[in-house]
Amino acid sequence: MFHKVLIANRGEIAVRIIRACRELGIGTVAVYSEADRDAMHTRLADEAVCIGPAAGKLSYLNIPAIMAAAEITDTEAIHPGYGFLAENADFAQIVIESGYTWIGPSPESMRIMGDKVSAKIAMEHAGVPLVPGSKGAVKTVEEAQRVAKEAGFPVIVKASAGGGGRGMKVVHSEPALPAAFSMCKTEAGAAFGDDTVFIEKYLEVPRHIEVQVLGDKHGNIVHLFERECSMQRNNQKVLEEAPSAFVTEETRAAICAAGVAAAKAVDYIGAGTIEFLMNPDQSFYFIEMNTRIQVEHPVTEWITGVDLIEWQIRVAAGEKLGFNQEKIKMKGHAIECRINAEHPFKFTPSPGKIDLYHAPGGRSVRVDSAVYTGYTIPPYYDSMIGKVITHARDRQKCIRRMQRAIDELVITGVTTNRELHQRLLANPAFQAGDFNIHFLEKWLKQIHI
Repeated sequence: MFHKVLIANRGEIAVRIIRACRELGIGTVAVYSEADRDAMHTRLADEAVCIGPAAGKLSYLNIPAIMAAAEITDTEAIHPGYGFLAENADFAQIVIESGYTWIGPSPESMRIMGDKVSAKIAMEHAGVPLVPGSKGAVKTVEEAQRVAKEAGFPVIVKASAGGGGRGMKVVHSEPALPAAFSMCKTEAGAAFGDDTVFIEKYLEVPRHIEVQVLGDKHGNIVHLFERECSMQRNNQKVLEEAPSAFVTEETRAAICAAGVAAAKAVDYIGAGTIEFLMNPDQSFYFIEMNTRIQVEHPVTEWITGVDLIEWQIRVAAGEKLGFNQEKIKMKGHAIECRINAEHPFKFTPSPGKIDLYHAPGGRSVRVDSAVYTGYTIPPYYDSMIGKVITHARDRQKCIRRMQRAIDELVITGVTTNRELHQRLLANPAFQAGDFNIHFLEKWLKQIHI
């Protein structure tokens, strides 16, 4: 096992990793920007190194500065968390070639799954269901028109190097395709330095279902069931739960098997997530793989009892998984609400000083956060400041427990999205499990706030 791990991240995920390391008896190194000098992760780590100014590109995305911090602290391994450099295969390669252990999948796995075209090719070979559309990159308008006709309108044009909802254009008719195709290529080239695009059938009312996988360096790969991630706005998740109330046992077995097949196709090591879109008839299609830990990993931890961060570290150190598929059992239901420092309905960021912070407690309530009373939320990073997670024997009990927890949460001095969660949890359609990926945006328009 490692003696010291550097966490190349900030916020609640850095705190989460530091805590896991502490429980494993591992020393920790926090890196921080000048804006994060008083952040929680710098206080909890055994050592802390400033790596640059406030802007992310000058600090948390500054590979030379991070590697210098690893060198001067005699670090053995680097954990990237999520976001920033977590899915940067070049960074992973540099870490490995510099003699450190990368706590994550191989750079080659990251490159294959990080490019949507190569990922689709790998998944096709593995027999994982794919959305009808182009086999690979679409290079001309004429080819785009042919593929779109075969798939049937509406279609979606996607940037191969895109992510997080960027580099996408939905096209509802053939006359609109040439302009959308050209625009998508131009935007992709400007945003990602790669104008490669492909085309898929646009699924109009799908759910977003993802499968958690975990692999070791000895060829063992397991799944830890699925998560329901359909409650999202602008392709950004707001609330997640596990398991999905919509997925049947038969479909659960099929989609989880597809997730394992996807991971095996790229010899996956560590924690990763296979994302699918699922139609009302429960047919499902691969869309992408996140080659890192997910924000919503706590809901999986709660229904399985598996500490995903701990096992990321253990398998990176060369340990075999301590369980096989048969030993992983699902117990109860878990829900996660993302707490953001933003207006609950206008979604404008709300950085500033927290005058009072009180976290909810009680049975089966977990809070992953990096804020405290007196902490100043900087304006330079993502607005998420924490997560409230609840667990109960069934979904209805879990919802009621989350309602109680959100009511207990107190954060003053800045605006948060607490009221959004209060209203959403009380919504009859949510309580009935009757929603898809478009539900939240349509509901927000209806309530006229």
